[in-house]
Amino acid sequence: MALGRLLLVVLMLSLVSLPALALESVAPGEQGVALTDFPIEYFIDGPQTKDYETVRLESFDQTMSTTTLGTRAAVTWYRVSLHNSGTDDRSLFLHLPKAYHVRSIDIVEERSSRVVNRLSVNLNEADAHPAMYRGTLVYPFELQAGKTTVVYVRSHAYSHQWFSLKVYDDENSRRALAGGHLDIALMVGMMLALVFYNGLLYFATSKKENIYYSLYLISGLVWIALSYGLVAKAFNAYGDAVFVLNLSLITMPIFLLLFMMAIFETHEYFRTEHRVLQGMLALLVVTFVYGLFDIATALKPASSLAALMMVVTFSVSISLFRKGHPLVKFFLVGHTFFVVFNGFAVLYYKGLVQPNYINSHGVGIGIVLEALTLAFIISYRIKVLEDIRSKQDELKRQASTDPLTRLFNRRYFMAEGEYVLEQARTSGEPLSVIAIDIDHFKAVNDTHGHNVGDLVLVEVASVFRQFSRDRDLVARFGGEEFVILLPGADLAEAFGCAERIRNAVEAMIIDGGDGLVVQVTVSVGVAEVNPLLESVEGAVKRADRSLYEAKAGGRNRVCGYDGPAGKALPT
Repeated sequence: MALGRLLLVVLMLSLVSLPALALESVAPGEQGVALTDFPIEYFIDGPQTKDYETVRLESFDQTMSTTTLGTRAAVTWYRVSLHNSGTDDRSLFLHLPKAYHVRSIDIVEERSSRVVNRLSVNLNEADAHPAMYRGTLVYPFELQAGKTTVVYVRSHAYSHQWFSLKVYDDENSRRALAGGHLDIALMVGMMLALVFYNGLLYFATSKKENIYYSLYLISGLVWIALSYGLVAKAFNAYGDAVFVLNLSLITMPIFLLLFMMAIFETHEYFRTEHRVLQGMLALLVVTFVYGLFDIATALKPASSLAALMMVVTFSVSISLFRKGHPLVKFFLVGHTFFVVFNGFAVLYYKGLVQPNYINSHGVGIGIVLEALTLAFIISYRIKVLEDIRSKQDELKRQASTDPLTRLFNRRYFMAEGEYVLEQARTSGEPLSVIAIDIDHFKAVNDTHGHNVGDLVLVEVASVFRQFSRDRDLVARFGGEEFVILLPGADLAEAFGCAERIRNAVEAMIIDGGDGLVVQVTVSVGVAEVNPLLESVEGAVKRADRSLYEAKAGGRNRVCGYDGPAGKALPT
């Protein structure tokens, strides 16, 4: 009977000590301690109700100290065994650098199957908690000489179970807390610069794709800063109020789809592709609305939704490429980066691949690379639009100017002249018109040929430009007849301008080539416009009558009227 009781006690002691004996202890070195990649064990608490005393008797599976377990492991217990084979006690620090993205953390320190310390941290109340430092939970503990310490960590995540555990001595702990996140800050900085640049483009062009692209960038940089700990590190902010910002993971593809619809003009030219994008957009909007009420549940299918999003957008891009859209080839380059790196990330979030930098940072890398490509697409599209506008402006200029003298033609003068006249009516400024005719121009053509006649027209036109102001409207009406509209000039000022032009033409010597020298004169008629009583066409007719008066008076002179009903005033 006594033997039976003894065997029962031995059996019970064996069962109690079994979990600790099953652990493969990690032995810190005698010098500096910086354990960052080592085997640990985990147990998924499906009901989310088990306590330490229950869990320590469960069967644990093995993983590494940096791991991802997907969305089915919201509450997971991790266990690490540390043995000090030295002769001196060691003061160490357990770091949980991804603590910023969970609901709560519980730590139980066990030595010789007895609890020696506990720590519980609710991330909703962790902004002033002494164990939290810029997103990292730091747990100090003593590793006694010749003994083994077992540490249990309970991680309660919102949706995806990402976990990382590191062990440092004092010096390495300080170094780990002081460094890090430089790459994330660089990503966020680049995207902020793109947001600023694209904002300027929006104000310059008013294109809706610019605003969609800016919102895509803002969503992306918010998610990057949040998911990779930059928000926690910079603002010491955690918990539910910060976790809701993960909705940016849903708004980001929403704005990418809107950008695609706008930049590729799918509504007008690619209706099938447009409907496919609309379907994906509707699914994302529904998820976003649901996330406003239960973000943790909405994010659980986020990785699957991201995979579907990548398939849809990539398929639509291929379809547009086959249909010959000129911009889609550039989009495909950037989107390929996005799809590849986000593919790694989706596998990481689902716990299907081992953590490494590319897998864990895939979304951030993909977003930045695609964002740079989209910025190039916008810039390239602006260049294309500017080229089209430049060609249109050139066509308008050709339609409004005389091809020989490069002065405005009669049609443009009359249309623009009415606008100038309306401005004069509003402002009350004076307005005058000058009509000019080259004397005996037919004789120049008959004597020296049309080539010399064209040269005379060009040289005389250059004088008109030289003695006119920038605001004056100078036009060739046809043949050797020219007209100048002078805003802000009364009759006296118009006479002065006309006389300067007449003198300059008279003094001009035109080289006709082969030793030929040609000199011409002009007859000029001037009239002041009454904006309230007449049109530009009427004023030009009165200036023409003054011009005929100058010709009748012997040419090479200026004549004008002092008003619509005034008398001719020859100079």
